[in-house]
Amino acid sequence: MTLRTTSRRLPLQAVLFDMDGTLVDTERLWWEAVEQVADGLGRRLTGADQPEVLGRPVEYTAAWLGQVTGAGAREIATELHREFAHRVRTGIVPRPGALRLLGELVREGVPTALVTASPRAVADTVLAALGAEHFAVSVTADDTEHTKPAPDPYLAACRALGVDPAACVAVEDTETGVASAEAAGCAVLAVPSLAPIDSVPGRTVLTSLEEVTPARLRAMVAPRELRVMSWNLWYGGTKVDDHREKQLKVIAETGADVVGLQETHDTSAQELAEALGWHHHRAGENLGVISRYPITARHGDPDVGFYGGTGVRVRLDGGQEVDIWSAHLDYTPYGPYEARFDGLPAAELIAHEGVRLEQMREILRRITESATEAVPVVLVGDFNAPSHLDWPDVEWPVTRAAEEAGLRDSYREAHPDPVREPGHTWSPVHVQHEDGSGRPEPQDRIDFVLHRGLSVLDSRALVTGTPRPWPDVAGNDWPSDHAAVMTTFAVPRADPSDPSDPSELADRPGTSAHRTESRSRKP
Repeated sequence: MTLRTTSRRLPLQAVLFDMDGTLVDTERLWWEAVEQVADGLGRRLTGADQPEVLGRPVEYTAAWLGQVTGAGAREIATELHREFAHRVRTGIVPRPGALRLLGELVREGVPTALVTASPRAVADTVLAALGAEHFAVSVTADDTEHTKPAPDPYLAACRALGVDPAACVAVEDTETGVASAEAAGCAVLAVPSLAPIDSVPGRTVLTSLEEVTPARLRAMVAPRELRVMSWNLWYGGTKVDDHREKQLKVIAETGADVVGLQETHDTSAQELAEALGWHHHRAGENLGVISRYPITARHGDPDVGFYGGTGVRVRLDGGQEVDIWSAHLDYTPYGPYEARFDGLPAAELIAHEGVRLEQMREILRRITESATEAVPVVLVGDFNAPSHLDWPDVEWPVTRAAEEAGLRDSYREAHPDPVREPGHTWSPVHVQHEDGSGRPEPQDRIDFVLHRGLSVLDSRALVTGTPRPWPDVAGNDWPSDHAAVMTTFAVPRADPSDPSDPSELADRPGTSAHRTESRSRKP
């Protein structure tokens, strides 16, 4: 098995384009239209008026202009519609790079939508000029109850396309549009037209669409990744020469971010963390967690015995916190021995899991006590028990209890077939049973990375090189008698206001969208 993992990145599901000022140079035309109507009412526009004009729907600007001039908002809106539509018909100009980017997205099969605060009549005029075939969906001010800066237009577009806002990039040119797209949960590429837009974390600001490629847009939705490893160190690694250097090499080469440790042999967690420049937590003589990210809280009993669980809360660079627990359960009686050597039936095997099951229930209780809704949970460890997902005839209760508590098995998510991808972690060095009988040692998956609240990108059982079997292990590169398990997770946004599945919008009023019939394709 190799150390380096390759994660499956979530794809770019769609690109959602603002229209005015983003794809076509209508923001200038809109400003000129408002400027002319305002002049006729005795009000000269200045740069200070831009927030009331740029990126705003006609009705909003008409109401504002009516308020500052005393004229009727309805009459102003009619005049604004007339002036703007005239300018669009006679002076529409695509922004540099717009047509090239739209064409490339079509060729690469990336769905696109037009999302504008302009009315349908204006949008259809622009669609005709740009080529309606470039867009699968269009959403206008007429199609939602609330338009920008509310998130409704972008959510309606995502619902119509059947995509997740978090896997989409919205391209905008105004603060108003940016606010709408970010409130919907989209990654945002801002290409300012008239007014500047600040660059903040999670937002990309460029000067022109000429700088934009589909590859660059894909990179914007590549998930923030968290690599979590479970590793039983086997008496701290002391059975193998130069074990500490070998442990550090494994952690560095895997790119692990957080490691839940078992059999730490008192000080291993501290020594590894200090050598890596990481943070650490130790509980009892057997358990620990080391993390490249700051530890903001510690969970569980710090004086836990040799068996049990301990946890920490880590804060990632983007502000998202994640709870990481490390568990080690009692090794006796060992179910695979009883099944393979003694031939015990399933009912007796399950009955003998009582000690481990109580240990797991206690760990799950403590996880529940410390958990908060916004914080994902990862439980790693050496359970000394197989998984009910691997044995078709035995409902191993320890992993079943974790599943019933809402924790999912990341390795089996990535590799659903236990025959094709067994993922054995016990044991890379124990080939024959230690009693000298020559019986093959049962190989099984007893180390786990379980989770809730995260998305699995990849999971692997890891061993360095080809370890020599016990007892001739001192020279092994791999300093343990267990394989490690490492899972790469995609981490959700820290903002709890992120929208959930776009399908939840289906029953909301005022979220209709217009599908461009000339381009029928699904993401």
